[in-house]
Amino acid sequence: MADPSSYRPRPGQIPDSPGVYRFRDEHRRVIYVGKAKSLRQRLANYFQDLASLHPRTRTMVTTAASVEWTVVSTEVEALQLEYSWIKEYDPRFNVKYRDDKSYPYLAVTMNEEFPRVQVMRGHKKKGVRYFGPYGHAWAIRDTVDLLLRVFPVRTCSAGVFKNAARTGRPCLLGYIGKCSAPCVGRVSADEHRELAEDFGDFMAGRTGTYLRRLEKQMTEAAEEMEYERAARLRDDIEALKKAMEKSAVVLADATDADLIAVAEDELEAAVQIFHVRGGRVRGQRGWVTDKVEEITTGALVEHALQQLYGEETGDSVPKEVLVPALPDPVEPVQEWLTGRRGANVSLRIPQRGDKKALMETVQRNALQTLALHKTKRASDLTTRSRALEEIAGALDLDSAPLRIECFDISHLQGDDVVASMVVFEDGLQRKSEYRRFQIKGFEGQDDVRSMHEVISRRFRRYLAEKEKTGEWVEDGHEDGLAGESGNGLKDDDGRPKKFAYPPQLLVVDGGQPQVAAAKKALDELGIDDIAVCGLAKRLEEVWLPDEDDPVVLPRTSEGLYLLQRVRDEAHRFAITYQRAKRAKRFRASTLDDVPGLGETRKQALLKHFGSLKKLRSATIDQICEVPGIGRKTAETIAVALAQAAPAAPAVNTATGEIMEEEPDTMGSGGEPVTAGTPDERRGQET
Repeated sequence: MADPSSYRPRPGQIPDSPGVYRFRDEHRRVIYVGKAKSLRQRLANYFQDLASLHPRTRTMVTTAASVEWTVVSTEVEALQLEYSWIKEYDPRFNVKYRDDKSYPYLAVTMNEEFPRVQVMRGHKKKGVRYFGPYGHAWAIRDTVDLLLRVFPVRTCSAGVFKNAARTGRPCLLGYIGKCSAPCVGRVSADEHRELAEDFGDFMAGRTGTYLRRLEKQMTEAAEEMEYERAARLRDDIEALKKAMEKSAVVLADATDADLIAVAEDELEAAVQIFHVRGGRVRGQRGWVTDKVEEITTGALVEHALQQLYGEETGDSVPKEVLVPALPDPVEPVQEWLTGRRGANVSLRIPQRGDKKALMETVQRNALQTLALHKTKRASDLTTRSRALEEIAGALDLDSAPLRIECFDISHLQGDDVVASMVVFEDGLQRKSEYRRFQIKGFEGQDDVRSMHEVISRRFRRYLAEKEKTGEWVEDGHEDGLAGESGNGLKDDDGRPKKFAYPPQLLVVDGGQPQVAAAKKALDELGIDDIAVCGLAKRLEEVWLPDEDDPVVLPRTSEGLYLLQRVRDEAHRFAITYQRAKRAKRFRASTLDDVPGLGETRKQALLKHFGSLKKLRSATIDQICEVPGIGRKTAETIAVALAQAAPAAPAVNTATGEIMEEEPDTMGSGGEPVTAGTPDERRGQET
């Protein structure tokens, strides 16, 4: 625990201007980000007598080891920079709302030549119109099914679309009138795009225009005695009205607004958002957060607004945002929202009428969300606590292991040997700290030696971190590491956590040999304060160093269940990496080494000649016939293929038969792949 006076800035050193500040811990990891109208006044509040600080603030300042700040011109810039840094550094003491699920959106891919209507989750893509979010994907599909009668927009995947275009036959939806079938030329690209735009406008709330247009067309058809056309238009009108009924009218003046309500207690807060478009509720979502800092309702609302609109622009930010309490000060937040929308945004508390009544409904939903979350979390927290206590008791640990790291080795019959490291904190996955290793110290299959190498490399990095107080030596190629996202090492500036924190318990996937290798690696590094155990798959026995007999936990033990989850996650992560490396190796081609030859031209070559064997026997003039291949490039390709050894023939491992090299046996990179059954090709994965 640090003394805040040890890193308090000198008087007069802090500027009296707007800015954003960061508290860092002893490992240089950012633990808190804040903004201030006056940095001098705000930071002075953190260096008061500890007894006068709020308990959460006191914990933060005693965990921190330094503070730094960045001066900006305006409070709006401070708001934007604060949001960016919270997103980048993920500080542990900042309020961070978390969804309990990934909400589905109805998306129209206007960035494609033939826009497609589909359900999408995750990050939003540029050029795609989104509507929602919805509580359930089936609710989107029901709505789309009704609207396709009036707006027959494409809903098929790219593969189905290309196949229909190739065969000249549309899919079933094209035959029953729920797709305009642009794949076979029934409508032009411009006509289909107009349909997609009309679909999007209807979903955006501009419904009256289309209903009046259809009603007028129905009347004209009836007057001209085109009764079949009039009946079809009547059914279209009914379909639109039925789709509209799925979202009830809540605001009579066709308002576009988002309503945000907050329910909170001393420890947690729940936020509920209703998205109202055209006076109808078009989407709903909810977030929950731990109150890890002393915070007001207005500040909770401000953080919710940052998360809700931080990546949005244009019409995605509504004209009106209704909240239970205003941020203090409100002007920078309102100016920031206006900048995101590109037009004026009203941020206010509803006082009376329909909007106040709807806000009360949103508030009830927030209260229910918080109550449900606390009930679920109490159960989960109790279970996790019991599991950690059982592990501590079984392994004779001084305290419950709040951080557990597990290592596993994976390979395919000695090839592509890799290892994984997964991290569980407080019984929960910490995927941002997962790491992957390539075994480089030797060739071949030796799980024990591989485990020793991986543990040694991981804890050498930890000791280096500890010695240098968080400053990395730029040697990212030593270990071949990457996180869950696949990103390599970065400079240690409070970003990915890397290896600064040791576990209380180190788990290896295996029995006595693997445990002995892990313990030996730690002993060689002089580390004696980390417990080690192994979990053997066959009988789920827990092995300890220097013990002849395993620890057997009851099958109903929560501790055993947690260890199994940790071990299985390490196995999954290792297998995923090993298969990715194997697939990349299978796709390797001689053409990969030709300078200046990209993926598109490689595919064009293989498509033209059918196989690498035929390309190798082609003349330079024949290679020049491929679109995009000039003579100089053709000469380079011919030289590269001539210098490379011919690829080994594909062999059926079940029969020993040598297979002819055909296009359908080619990997995506052009080399033949080994034949045989999937199981024979997969081999033994460990």
